[in-house]
Amino acid sequence: MPHTRSHHLPPYRGIVAVDAKDFTGYPAIEHGAISQAIPQLLQRAFERAGVADVWKDQRFPASTGDGYVFGFDPAWMPFVIHPWLHTLQDVLAEFTVHSTGTVRIRLRVSLHIGPLPDSGGEFDGNGTPRNDTHRLLDSRPVKAMLAASNENVTQVAAILSDRCYQDAVASGYTGRHPDHFIEVPATVEGKRFDQRAWLYVPAPSGNLYDRRILGDQVVEDHEARRGDDDGGRRTTRREAAYRSVAIRADKGNVNTGTVHGGQSVSNMDVGGDYVGGNKAGTVHGNQGDTVQGDKNEGRR
Repeated sequence: MPHTRSHHLPPYRGIVAVDAKDFTGYPAIEHGAISQAIPQLLQRAFERAGVADVWKDQRFPASTGDGYVFGFDPAWMPFVIHPWLHTLQDVLAEFTVHSTGTVRIRLRVSLHIGPLPDSGGEFDGNGTPRNDTHRLLDSRPVKAMLAASNENVTQVAAILSDRCYQDAVASGYTGRHPDHFIEVPATVEGKRFDQRAWLYVPAPSGNLYDRRILGDQVVEDHEARRGDDDGGRRTTRREAAYRSVAIRADKGNVNTGTVHGGQSVSNMDVGGDYVGGNKAGTVHGNQGDTVQGDKNEGRR
């Protein structure tokens, strides 16, 4: 029973899971061939990327029909992120050309790290990290990213758990700069799942760097929920863009309305409110306090 006595943690494993886009859109007669082709393509990519040991030493492998999942030694995670994901993109592009376009396999990939049972038993690999890997794979951002890309260019869209990103990318162990990755809130429709994650697309196309593809409202709502009590974390560029700005002009003028046409204003006279120069065009909006009478009185 949990929470009654202490247990040893299971060994930590890297987990990779893939899903084929639009698998159910193909005729049922082709499903078997696609299911068989996916692990063959994964193996080819691992071998070509120079990390064949990851495939040879895989733990608790399983076909999901439209995808594949297995565990591996997490020490290999930086190499799985790069160059394997980039090599997988190349392998899938070649597969599409050689299949003359009759079958196109585009993959979503999720990567995670966590403790999972791995003693050689029948039910190894089951646990929260495995569940979260599949939730990431089904999350809205990675699905939207692959759907919005050009099918002739982008064959792979990957999503990394925050733990995977922090351990392998932010730490500097992966041969890809952190700016290649996009932070997103990973949510799954109909599931109680909401985690920080990171997108990586080896061969981006179209406007994939436009955050509106992911749904601005989703991103903004996620950041609002995190609030201002997040342990003094670093302010993101998005948050900085939405900060209010206080504008001051001590003993001067501040225009708060809309100005149409040209505007030329000389420096302010500290001793009074006279403004020299000219204001060409029409000025709409409140320019400050309303002054009655002649502003030049006493200066002639």
